[in-house]
Amino acid sequence: MSETGATPIVPVDIGSRAEPPFAKLPDPATLFRLRAQRFAVLAQTHELAPYLHFMAGLAEAQHRANEAGLPEPRMPGRAELDLARQHAMPPIDRNGFAEDPALAATFDRLFDLAPQIDMPDQARAALANVTRMDGAEREALGRAAFEMRLDPARLAEQSFLAAGMQVHAARLAARLDVKTLSSVGQGACPACGGPPVASLVVGWQDAHGSRFVSCALCSTLWHEVRVKCVCCGSTEGIRYREIEGGPGAGLVRAECCATCNSYVKIMLQLKDAALDPVADDVATVALDMLLRDDTTRRGAVNPFLLGY
Repeated sequence: MSETGATPIVPVDIGSRAEPPFAKLPDPATLFRLRAQRFAVLAQTHELAPYLHFMAGLAEAQHRANEAGLPEPRMPGRAELDLARQHAMPPIDRNGFAEDPALAATFDRLFDLAPQIDMPDQARAALANVTRMDGAEREALGRAAFEMRLDPARLAEQSFLAAGMQVHAARLAARLDVKTLSSVGQGACPACGGPPVASLVVGWQDAHGSRFVSCALCSTLWHEVRVKCVCCGSTEGIRYREIEGGPGAGLVRAECCATCNSYVKIMLQLKDAALDPVADDVATVALDMLLRDDTTRRGAVNPFLLGY
């Protein structure tokens, strides 16, 4: 494992001026299919190929579920939006998901599609379990995955439920007015208040070299300056660690903070536009395993790495 100090990873090109937006909303029509494609590509040469192939199938099922003519999600009203803005709260209330019929329809559609995925017997048994659950249990167990309240006996069930939650949350976030979003706290998604999964250094026009943090739940991206802890906001004692020659080498690093002793991966999407915060986080789990032997804690949430 190599380590570098707190220096910018990739400089902005000379003559360009980055003027990044505060946030970018997800596009559910393309989000999960592109993720499925990324998982499939990563599986071609990876030692975790069976799991990555499974994840490619699950992401494709998420995409197809979104295409299935789901009912419109229940959006917050004007009064709720005004109250959220007044108190620096996210406009999407994750605690209200259970009351939305669109979430139940999303779960049902996803679980109808999921049996087509090639998966081990343990995963198929977990799928059967979530299919039998009532709506309240599904929502509660799925939401717990993003709050790192894990049930060791039902980690596979939580992963399936989290996949449904992601589809629902992305559909909600996509319908927001991005211009109304503002910070709701360090390390919290401005759309839904969800946790980060990773950050991306992007190559977008007018934002070249800028860093955006990706929400683990709704996939909204929000701008965050470089060489700064995503979790606590400290700019002191930031260092980067990666596995030389391993998966993601030169593209994915762990940004470690000496202040809060946490890390979140940072991915150089401007070097490879196909990098996906969820898929490439899973594919670089070897980095997590090495850091787990250290004293640094993982500050990101990925429902498909539960238990690591």
